[in-house]
Amino acid sequence: MMEKEYAFYRGEEILATGTIAEIARTVGVKVETIKWYKYPSSKKRSTYSSLVPLDDEEDVS
Repeated sequence: MMEKEYAFYRGEEILATGTIAEIARTVGVKVETIKWYKYPSSKKRSTYSSLVPLDDEEDVS
């Protein structure tokens, strides 16, 4: 099974896409930091940075 892929945003700018490990490497932070953005507590504390799952099965019409 392939790892889930995400898009990492800072504000409205997309900084990186890929797995959590790839995004952490690209942005220059720990994997744990990127994982934190998946939790509801991060969404309550910060609206500036966000981690959005990329869904391959979603039909965009």
